[in-house]
Amino acid sequence: MLYEQLARGIANDAFLLELAAHARPGQPAPNLLLGAVHYLLLKGTDHALARYYASIVTEPESPSGAMKWFRTFCQQYRAELMAILATKRVQTNEVQRCAYLYPSFCHIYRLARKPLALIEIGTSAGLQLLWDQYGYSYPTGHLYGNQQASLVLTSTIKGDQRPFLLEQSPPVTVRIGIDLQLSKETEYRFSRGLSQVSLLTQPFVFFIRM
Repeated sequence: MLYEQLARGIANDAFLLELAAHARPGQPAPNLLLGAVHYLLLKGTDHALARYYASIVTEPESPSGAMKWFRTFCQQYRAELMAILATKRVQTNEVQRCAYLYPSFCHIYRLARKPLALIEIGTSAGLQLLWDQYGYSYPTGHLYGNQQASLVLTSTIKGDQRPFLLEQSPPVTVRIGIDLQLSKETEYRFSRGLSQVSLLTQPFVFFIRM
């Protein structure tokens, strides 16, 4: 895996450790450094390191050769990386979590028979609030959720019991996200390059800064 190779290399490189130390107190420096490099590459920074990222190229090269280019990238763009490390925060927002939210919301809707109202505490980018915009594939041979979604989340069901799954997503009337640090970004590109989601185009999405 790419990040495993990079993390091992960073741990033994004094220059990269010093660079990562510019992260603000309380922030996970490894995540922030890796994220800052990825961010610059996604913005279009031209560098050989991009050849190792599946989010940028169709056929990434073997991670075993990435460390050399990672170091040269950090040397070349040290100032830009330091600015990101000193000002940005890590906010994890894993869209795959929606795969277990979907059967939960299906069950709630079956009991209530009313549209759902969502409140998420620690919403980060708000991707969980948009769970009904994705498609879901479980080992049943059917597609659930948004039938036209460009992003389909695939999961495995363990055990003998099977969750209740609606073919179409239950209706949602309101979405409220609460977070201490709201992201100023309005668009998020999925790492597989499938689509972009603009939070500002989604109806009834409210964000509250605490």
